[in-house]
Amino acid sequence: MAYSGADGKPPGDAAKGRGVESIASSLLSLAYRLFQPGFCPGDWAWATSMAGAIIALFPVAGAVVVAVMRKFTGNRYHGPTLITIGVVGAVLVLLVPWLYAAGVSSVFRAVFAGGNGGLSAGEVDALQQQYCFVGPQDEYLGGGQNVYETLFYPSGDVFAYGYYLGMLVGLPVLALLAVLLLSRIALRRGPKWPGRLLWVPFVLYVLVSSGVEANTAVHLWLGFLPVTVLGVIPVALVGPPSWSVIQNSDRPPQREQPPPYVPPSQQEQKPPPPPPPPEKNYPPTSVAPAQELAAAPGPVPPPPGSAQGGSGRFRRVRRLGHGGFGTVWEAVDTQLGRTVALKIAHAPDKDTEERMQREARALAALSHPNCVRVYDLVEESDGLALVMEYLHGQALAESVDTVGPLDDITAGRLWATMASALSAAHEKGVLHRDVKPSNIIVDPAGLPHLIDFGIARSRGDAKLTATGMMIGTPDYVAPETAAGAPASPASDAWQLAATVSYALSGYPPRGTRETPMAALMAAARAEPPSQLPRQSVHAKLLIASLDPQPRNRPTLNAVQREVEGWLARAGTSAEGPVTRVVPRAR
Repeated sequence: MAYSGADGKPPGDAAKGRGVESIASSLLSLAYRLFQPGFCPGDWAWATSMAGAIIALFPVAGAVVVAVMRKFTGNRYHGPTLITIGVVGAVLVLLVPWLYAAGVSSVFRAVFAGGNGGLSAGEVDALQQQYCFVGPQDEYLGGGQNVYETLFYPSGDVFAYGYYLGMLVGLPVLALLAVLLLSRIALRRGPKWPGRLLWVPFVLYVLVSSGVEANTAVHLWLGFLPVTVLGVIPVALVGPPSWSVIQNSDRPPQREQPPPYVPPSQQEQKPPPPPPPPEKNYPPTSVAPAQELAAAPGPVPPPPGSAQGGSGRFRRVRRLGHGGFGTVWEAVDTQLGRTVALKIAHAPDKDTEERMQREARALAALSHPNCVRVYDLVEESDGLALVMEYLHGQALAESVDTVGPLDDITAGRLWATMASALSAAHEKGVLHRDVKPSNIIVDPAGLPHLIDFGIARSRGDAKLTATGMMIGTPDYVAPETAAGAPASPASDAWQLAATVSYALSGYPPRGTRETPMAALMAAARAEPPSQLPRQSVHAKLLIASLDPQPRNRPTLNAVQREVEGWLARAGTSAEGPVTRVVPRAR
């Protein structure tokens, strides 16, 4: 005696309907309602292609999730980030598509075997209709060999085998290329190796889907491929992570060294620390004039008496930055009651101290409203410290990244002002050597200031870098400097032009590279600029200033005259804001 449920399904079919087959039949019914043209090879064959298109939405969604996640994490691929990408790949690229594809195939096989596969009676009747050369659709989609049997145990003629070979191998290969493209776009501005967590699950999906009925698999792939190709659009619209996020993620984490273990017995024997000296005993601030500091030949000694008083005089508030030669802190000068920027060497050795002393001499020699001022050189408990003017505002790189590129007038003001500042530095025999968007601070009034002469070198000073060490930032380094030639005022002019090009376009002039070494090699080969703002009125002057030959570049004074002349003809002047920024929250 045969039993059936309230819906007329046998008990076995009812049990399956509560599982994957039920979900797959719902997907098929949805696809059938969305797309069911009544022509060859049949409405259900076309509905199967629509089901394949719906399945393809899951890998596209996975790429979108990765792209959105990188907007916040950048290139920081630690445990949680990699686990998240791995879970996205395993679930959205492998597991869900495989379950749906296998479920669709099982529905067709159930209908061919005489069941309903979770479909309604009307849908089953439509599935059993005949179309053109394929015959009954239930037999066409559910009564043949699976993918593995079709490819490795062919039963048809050569023409039929070639057809299945192209559809069951060619289409998945094209879909794999589309998934690779999705992963590369989702991982823009960063290493591409995490993309393996997306395309390797797709390869596994292709392999484990070999049990799907061959004709069903053909129509699934026909719908899957175009959706994955069109999926490039939403992933591209998400956009890459901002350069500020990437720079923050590229910084190595600051690991605090745990204190050494001291046995309890020794702790008890340790005498109590002496009380700190009273504040009134700290030495006063050095009042040596800037010109005297700058004119002193050789290394500059610390100010008298500052070796013992530095640790209590400056109260640090927060860390502002972490560069190649020092950590910069916002601090309060407790003697003078003013906020300063305190730059402390990473490793207080002789070479580092010479760098800090040279920076103090270079900055003290400058007197320009758009250059950061130096106040003092002191010794703190953790190294030699340079006391500088504290500038409120944000870096030009961050401003362009968040607000957008500058227009021609504001970029002209930036160029003319920074050219004037660098010319003043060159007149004192000082080369900056690291002009870039992150070394220009825009104050709340929109005025730019040149900072971080940490790798500046006055003429006549000895090089302190080891042989082969490159000084500067690869995306903004001049070709001759990258190739090993000594820096010159023309090198600073090239870097300033590259910075202005970034301010106008949002990209370094040579474009971006995946690694600093690749960017350095591009600079050493003097690759021509590829990301210049061609529509800008400054385009011709930028091309001339970015010439690979230093002798062909206009001098900074010539650039300043040219830009100021254009600003005057435009009815404005160089004395004005380059952009408006919102001061950072304290």
